[in-house]
Amino acid sequence: MPTRRSVLLGGAGAALGLPALPSTAGAIVPDWSVELVDSTMARFTPATLGGWDYTRGLYLYGQYLVYKRTGNRAYFDYVKAWVDRFVDGNGNISNGFNDLDAMRPGVLLPILHAETGRQRYKTAADKIRNRFNTYPRTSDGGMWHATGKTGELWADGVYMAQPFIANYARQYNQTYGFDESTRNMVTYFNRLKSGNGLLFHACDADGSQWWAPDPARHSAHVWARAVGWFGMSAIDILEVLPANHVRRQALIDTVRHLAGGFRQYQDQASGRWFQVVDRGTTSGNWTETSASAMFTYTISRAVQRGYLDASFKPVADRGYQGVLQRISLGADGRTNLREIVVGTGPGDLNYYFDRPRATNDFHGLGAFLIMNEQLALAV
Repeated sequence: MPTRRSVLLGGAGAALGLPALPSTAGAIVPDWSVELVDSTMARFTPATLGGWDYTRGLYLYGQYLVYKRTGNRAYFDYVKAWVDRFVDGNGNISNGFNDLDAMRPGVLLPILHAETGRQRYKTAADKIRNRFNTYPRTSDGGMWHATGKTGELWADGVYMAQPFIANYARQYNQTYGFDESTRNMVTYFNRLKSGNGLLFHACDADGSQWWAPDPARHSAHVWARAVGWFGMSAIDILEVLPANHVRRQALIDTVRHLAGGFRQYQDQASGRWFQVVDRGTTSGNWTETSASAMFTYTISRAVQRGYLDASFKPVADRGYQGVLQRISLGADGRTNLREIVVGTGPGDLNYYFDRPRATNDFHGLGAFLIMNEQLALAV
């Protein structure tokens, strides 16, 4: 199948009237998805990749997408071997699922069930699905970020659970999942919506957290990756949501709201987006790789599906070039993806600015693969 080795970079930014990125016109671009997966598999075996964790679930979902494009069975076998560390032959999975982050790797279970036909994966997926029956929620239906975080809704939390519920609904014909996932998306959006086309990072329903002094009980800042998680969630749920679902248009409107903010706050110099999205001129801010990949994916898929008009495509093209500036091959021949913020909760402005920046953090690796596989098919 065609790879990105055949794709030439160049002046996509010209359509935006923006300064050109460092020229790569005429250069052969590697298939960065393949390079990144090969590098990660060389660095880690399934046994050493890490525990049942949302970042690994994100990354391995991206690796599965690369498998679907390339047909390289080793990529699929690696994903399966990792999951099999946690799911035994009877479908038992040793996790209490008391926070949304723990749900994200569950998206791999229906995939493995469909690919292998083995009941163990369906049984394990059922355990996560059934946990939602008693999972705590706010009065308007929003799932708490964790059982110990009473009334807290974090924008990043929707990606951890809601696409799983929607995909489970489609695969196993349970309309509950469509209703639940879209209800949460709308609830979170209504509580976190910012007038500038973005979302605040989090809210606290009872206002007890120091970071939620606003009368609306939301945090004060727009953290990029939280918004990126939200945009990808809306897109991924729309992929499986019935065309006549009552909240389908609400999700499309959410995508349009975010896309307007993404276009407004895209950094003209790099094509990427800032760690605190709407504070690009504030000293100490910096462009962050994982969120930039998420924003790029969201816009590109939304244009492809017709949720956005074609005028947004140059925004995605520019974002893509900007993210590609952050990946390179080291002396060992393996990929390095730079400037990825580590895990981050709600905080003040300096907290966001001062968060450590990592290379090859799984937040960025997974987001990069999802973005790159979208652009590999969309261009």
